[in-house]
Amino acid sequence: MPWRARHGRSRAPGESLTKEQGRNKVSGGSLDRLAPIAEAPLLWPKPTKRGTLSVMTRLLMPLPSEEFDPTEAAIPWQRLRGANIDVVFATPDGRPARCDPMSLTGVVFGQIGAKPDAKEAYRALEEDPAFLSPIRYQDIKASEYDAVHLSGGHAPGMKPYLESKILQAQIVEFFSLGLTVSAVCHGQVLLARSIDPLTQKSVLHGRRATALTKLLERTGFWLTVWTLGRRFRTYPEYVQDEVSRAIGDASKFETGPTPPSYDKGFTVTDGNLITARWPGDADELGRRLVEALTEAQPS
Repeated sequence: MPWRARHGRSRAPGESLTKEQGRNKVSGGSLDRLAPIAEAPLLWPKPTKRGTLSVMTRLLMPLPSEEFDPTEAAIPWQRLRGANIDVVFATPDGRPARCDPMSLTGVVFGQIGAKPDAKEAYRALEEDPAFLSPIRYQDIKASEYDAVHLSGGHAPGMKPYLESKILQAQIVEFFSLGLTVSAVCHGQVLLARSIDPLTQKSVLHGRRATALTKLLERTGFWLTVWTLGRRFRTYPEYVQDEVSRAIGDASKFETGPTPPSYDKGFTVTDGNLITARWPGDADELGRRLVEALTEAQPS
């Protein structure tokens, strides 16, 4: 539903609503007059125990039909489900997504690919009823969620996801409503391409963020080009360059520690936006995401 129809006015350029405002605003007025009802405990789920939430907290995880990175989806999913957060999946056609099989078997003599804990998490993800019954991209409504997580991947099957106009429009809506957004690796390419029609700029414009760094992308390419050709280079332009261009200030792109390590993940938080670089950051990203959603709920 258009912004004007929901809120009774046009949104000012660059204006964002908090999650509470986005949910309470209605056409022709607000729900303020229903304050006594708003105080009822069912409107906002309270933590059921330390570090967990009611299943009323919902996160959207859109995926391509195939060749997404299993670590960048399954490890955050594991963290989210451990915190009792409801994860809804979406694919282009409503059929279960399939990860990049090479990430599970490994390349370069098995040295590049998902780690054992990520493989175990992905096997659990494959059995999740929500993962097996995704909605279609066209049925996504940002206002029905508290957050969105954008996984990455470098294989050719990622392109329909990264180039989806439907997803890009919904990402703009997530930002307009002030909802939590997390992204890792190539997920930030989707953010970079999500253009707010009111500002004609990316939702990343002016933000601090990270993504797959040029060093990581080059390293993956040169280690695999002799067997996989350009598979590790999804596009001619490096992810870091596209994301920096969308931000508008290259100094706001943070590359993190070098060399990167699976032992200590790196993330960048800027308001409602949480970003990470590569599979080695996935667990820390999941932890930060759960933390953000926990802190967003009143005590």
